[in-house]
Amino acid sequence: QVQLVESGGGLLQLGGPPGPPCAAPVSIFTISDMGWYRQAPGKQRGLVAVIRSGGNTNYADSEKGRFTISSDNAKNTVALQMNSLKPEDTAVYYCYARRLYKLTYSDYWGQGTQVTVSS
Repeated sequence: QVQLVESGGGLLQLGGPPGPPCAAPVSIFTISDMGWYRQAPGKQRGLVAVIRSGGNTNYADSEKGRFTISSDNAKNTVALQMNSLKPEDTAVYYCYARRLYKLTYSDYWGQGTQVTVSS
C-alpha cells in the first residue's frame, strides 16, 4: 500500500481505517509488545514507536509529539497516527508484533506501507 501526503498535511493513520489493519497472527496473551519501524532509502530500519503489553509507549525522539501509537487488544491490532508530516518521514513503515512464549521471543512483521511526504 502507498500513502501520499503533503508536508505539514493533516492526519495519516497506518494500521487502521481506512487502510488495512495491522494484526498480530498470534494470541494477544503471548504478545510482549507491538509497534512500528520505518526504513528510508539508503538507511537502516529504525524504531518509530512501540506499545507494550502493559500499555506503556515509547517513541523515537523525532516522532515525539507528532505520532501516536495505539493498540486494540480485542482485535490484536496496532495503529500509528501521524501528524505534521515532514519530507524526512518518507519511508516504508512496517508494523511488528513480538511474542514471548516459553522464554523465546519471536517477531512478526507486516509487509510494509510506503509513505511519501512531498515538500
